Amino acid sequence: MAQPAPPVAFDGFSADSFAWFAGLEADNSKAWFTAHRETYDRAVRGALEALLEELADEFGGYVKLFRQNRDIRFSRDKSPYKTRTYGVILERPGSRAPLYAEISRPGLFAGSGYHMLDAAQLERFRDAVMDDRSGPELERAIAGIETFGEALKTAPRGYPRDHPRVKLLRHKSLVAGSRLASRGNRIGRDAALDHVRGTWNACAPMNAWLDAHVGAT
Repeated sequence: MAQPAPPVAFDGFSADSFAWFAGLEADNSKAWFTAHRETYDRAVRGALEALLEELADEFGGYVKLFRQNRDIRFSRDKSPYKTRTYGVILERPGSRAPLYAEISRPGLFAGSGYHMLDAAQLERFRDAVMDDRSGPELERAIAGIETFGEALKTAPRGYPRDHPRVKLLRHKSLVAGSRLASRGNRIGRDAALDHVRGTWNACAPMNAWLDAHVGAT
């Protein structure tokens, strides 16, 4: 009976990783992807999976990588492949927030948070932002990190436009993260692990607030 292949150790993102993305951006076709599949499996998807698996041993949870193929059924852009490769660590003990990592030509991005909020979650989020105890707690939790997420152009209906936390009230989701640019077309093992680990740890106070005040769907 054949033995399963041993796990691949993470050794950073090489020049091959970033050259692959540059090539895909120049020729986003099935023919090009097929011709360079070995590089993708080894230096792109394989390297990202090895990074996430190593950190999942530390943070808990399980790794999920997403397909490189784009869903083009309802898109005007018919290019078949995404120009970024990304995955998450899910179902971690102690937090509902997934941990996200993405490799692309500009570098390595890491982030976390609540990427989507249903109607009930959104109502709880806004009520907690409005509250003069929990609202300032969130402001302190996100101090020093860059936040993202879908947001309205103005305050949601029924909420004051001049509220001191109106920028947070406009959010329909809340995530934070940062990107590490490649230097010399590579990102070494230690730099990659330190960046992703540090970003996720910086997001932990925000995630704890979201877990406490927003919770599950």
